[in-house]
Amino acid sequence: MTDLATGPVFTDDYWRAPFAVLGEVREQAPVREVDLPDGGTTWLVTRYADARAVMADPRFVKDFRNSLPEDQRASFAGIPSPGGDMMLLNDPPVHTRLRKLVVKAFTVRRVAALRPGIEAIATSLLTGLPGDAPVDLVEAYAVPLPTAVICELLGVPVEDQDAFGAWSRTLIDDSGEAASMQANASLAAYLAELVERKRTEPDEALISALIEVSEEGEQLSTSEIVAMGMLLLIAGHETTATLITTAVEAMLRDPGLRDRLAAADADELKAAIEEFLRWGSPIAQAPLRFAAEDVELSGVTVPRGAMVMVSLAAANHDPARFERPDDYIEGRDTTGHLAFGHGLHFCLGASLARLEAEVALRTLLDRFPAFTAGTDLPVDRRRSVLVNAWARLPVVLDGHATASA
Repeated sequence: MTDLATGPVFTDDYWRAPFAVLGEVREQAPVREVDLPDGGTTWLVTRYADARAVMADPRFVKDFRNSLPEDQRASFAGIPSPGGDMMLLNDPPVHTRLRKLVVKAFTVRRVAALRPGIEAIATSLLTGLPGDAPVDLVEAYAVPLPTAVICELLGVPVEDQDAFGAWSRTLIDDSGEAASMQANASLAAYLAELVERKRTEPDEALISALIEVSEEGEQLSTSEIVAMGMLLLIAGHETTATLITTAVEAMLRDPGLRDRLAAADADELKAAIEEFLRWGSPIAQAPLRFAAEDVELSGVTVPRGAMVMVSLAAANHDPARFERPDDYIEGRDTTGHLAFGHGLHFCLGASLARLEAEVALRTLLDRFPAFTAGTDLPVDRRRSVLVNAWARLPVVLDGHATASA
């Protein structure tokens, strides 16, 4: 393995075993500058204490202009709309205003009301799958389920869901600048048209609620609503799809775990999902921040203006925080895991991701309690710095049928 104190991190070794590589980085150089696959560099933060500190520290900003001297900020353009209107890419007071408005529409009640629809989607997807032949669970279940849920939440017609999923995967993976720009433009244009349609034909879905929401005279602009839709699609369905496949992959390796979860009650399954979140860390590295001044972390000075990437995967596997972190341990106290981030930018859709995973796993285990691997493990991972996901996961859903054949 390469010297990870100074050498490249995101190599073939990383795609094969990300946690092992990140563990070496954490031990050798827990705060260091690294090359990104698509060009440029960032400072990678891998210790739990540092990761949590960075995400709560106002000296690490989301809008790069806020890392510049104040007299220079006006001369630099921000990220073009609608991307520049995402909460994830803004600092207070802009972030505060956006989150306050969005929270009013993205309520616990609205999320809870989605459960019957999620159950119906999960059942429908599994009903159409063969039980006695390998099925790619990523393509057939883990991705289409949260994509359909996000589309239902936003009010996107069923016939447009495949295009939504394709745009998201292009934006998340290392697809090249041209493909990413095209996907970004297509997604933004579609959502802008959908927002205008909902202005004249409102419904009970989230986009209509975002149009209506207001706070002391403040409302969300079309660009801000489009940005929220993009964020929910990309962050929401990617996190959940990876969480589902993480859990299934763990059960394929340990049929005893599969059997115990098949018999688990609701609270036990929810606790297992928290450990899958910590252990699998669906979002491997949190989106970028910028140092607004020189900041010392673990004895290393991150210079003002530097781009900083927090490794949630490395932090969640830090032995200084979690005992035997590389092991999935049933009943572990997962309090404080960073799978959904920390601080101001803690994931707004965390409750939705948890609900989707709970329903997806319960439905799968109830219908196919003896599923087995459809190929040798491990399988190929997607080449994405942001998500810790499998490119495919072949599963034979009815393991009993295969065993008796």
